[in-house]
Amino acid sequence: MEYMLMFYESKVEFARRDENPVTSTYWGAWGAYMQAINEAGVATGNGNALQPPDTGTSVRLKDGKRHVQDGPFADAKEQLGGYLIIEVPSLDQALEWASRAPCAAHGGVEVRPVLDMGGK
Repeated sequence: MEYMLMFYESKVEFARRDENPVTSTYWGAWGAYMQAINEAGVATGNGNALQPPDTGTSVRLKDGKRHVQDGPFADAKEQLGGYLIIEVPSLDQALEWASRAPCAAHGGVEVRPVLDMGGK
């Protein structure tokens, strides 16, 4: 079964992305996590880290008209920092991988089953 892991980080942790990738414990932890996932063969792709929330743009339709808002739609304590889709036999195994994510201790990881559209 495929599960999406959505990685949420606090503003403080999100700011650590500006640290030097070579010497940063932040980037070292994420590198080790991604290496473990890739070595286990459960990742269905590379996943993606996301730019900060203030770079986002929200679109809503009201009465058939497009309304665009720059920046995050709502201010939150944690921001979506990235995502990864994994394929594992059970929710328990997906939760195990989620608990190993570096942001699990400072933010959180949402685990959600991917909807099977009958294509596999």
